Amino acid sequence: MIHFLRQVHRIWFLFWILFFFALFYPMYYLTSRNPKHYVLLNFCRKANSFLCSLFSGVVFRYTYEEKLSDRQTYIYCANHTSNLDIMVFCIMCHGKFHFMGKEELLNNPVLGIFFKTIDIAVNRDSKISAFRAFKKAGENLEKGMSLIIFPEGKIDDNYPPKLGEFKNGPFRLAIDKNIPLVPVSIVNVWKINWDDGAKYGSKPGICDIYIHKPIDTSKLADLDADILKEKVFQLIDSKIE
Repeated sequence: MIHFLRQVHRIWFLFWILFFFALFYPMYYLTSRNPKHYVLLNFCRKANSFLCSLFSGVVFRYTYEEKLSDRQTYIYCANHTSNLDIMVFCIMCHGKFHFMGKEELLNNPVLGIFFKTIDIAVNRDSKISAFRAFKKAGENLEKGMSLIIFPEGKIDDNYPPKLGEFKNGPFRLAIDKNIPLVPVSIVNVWKINWDDGAKYGSKPGICDIYIHKPIDTSKLADLDADILKEKVFQLIDSKIE
């Protein structure tokens, strides 16, 4: 019975995702044509995500170690356990921000429009694709666009999910561009909706997100990238369930 109810909730959640995406689509189409309108595009993504979570009974609860500046450009690094993680950041972030994600999202019926415009798609098995993606991300950071990235590169295939090995890219980028790096622990979203929800469904509930204090990278050198990566891994792992 519980499994059945979770599958019903998943269908209910998907309905609202598609409903509000269709409602916002004209604005997405118009604002994605020109980078000058990306702030408005992100505001629409924020409103869309909030409404989807509201009508589905999913609440995102944020805990900050330190208040973040709306005027500062950041690189956000988080663990990845659910498709809801994108909503987590759309609601949390302000102004100019964009995601880096897997190349397959270019063909996603909902996310495709973003990964063809504001967001960056990368084939993580291709060094050339990764180089181009991080080059583009670096250019966007210089323009004041915060970057949201999941350094594991994928959702763990095991349930319950465990924190996987991090890729080096975001940490080298943070040091190269002197951008503060914000570790984010997405604590228990997998309990509400793991991966795409197809196997275990979803349910209403509270999702806890812990935002760690930004790490200053201005005094770090390229050789410190591995140390930074390990530090971020330990911080994120310390809060997740």
